[in-house]
Amino acid sequence: MYLPSHFEESDTGELSRFIEQHSLGALVVNGPNGLDANHIPFLLDPQPDGSMRLLAHVARSNAVWKEMVDDSDVLVMFGTNGAYISPGWYPTKQETHQQVPTWNYQVVHVHGQLFVHDNDAFVRGVVARLTREHERRVAPDQPWKMTDAPREFIDRMVQAIVGIEVRVTRMVGKWKLGQNRQDRDRLGAAEALEARGDVETSAAMRRAKPGV
Repeated sequence: MYLPSHFEESDTGELSRFIEQHSLGALVVNGPNGLDANHIPFLLDPQPDGSMRLLAHVARSNAVWKEMVDDSDVLVMFGTNGAYISPGWYPTKQETHQQVPTWNYQVVHVHGQLFVHDNDAFVRGVVARLTREHERRVAPDQPWKMTDAPREFIDRMVQAIVGIEVRVTRMVGKWKLGQNRQDRDRLGAAEALEARGDVETSAAMRRAKPGV
């Protein structure tokens, strides 16, 4: 990933929070048929020794778990939609007219090794943890639980999926949020985005530390 220094985000805590908030990742593998990508919700799982892993599951009918051998190098990408930035939102555009459009966004690339877990205990644990994490956000007062469904039904569902684990070797973050521009231009664009309803990108741009 092209990563100018003023767009680099290296704080592990920030990267972890971003993954937790944008947990749908693109798992990229180099399999027997070349590059392939699967979009999967992941759970970031910090370990007592300071290492991290990503946990998820895929359909048993998905060939990715059969085609990849354990310890294969993989890439998982997390990101937002970001936003188009119009030159007209920069105050300096009116002074110099030396501005062009761009796109602002945040992404995290996680590098690691893939391991497959085709066993009931691992799969149930991953499903339960993923469910708890997302239900607490969308239905905190009455979260859905696996025990809400008939046991036989859950058993069939669990048998239809396979667990995967990515042992993280490094995480790389890119926060392209206008840090290379004058504060008044960055904040002017953030204000324009907020007025158009893009609160997330606007807030991220306001928090961004100038890089030049």
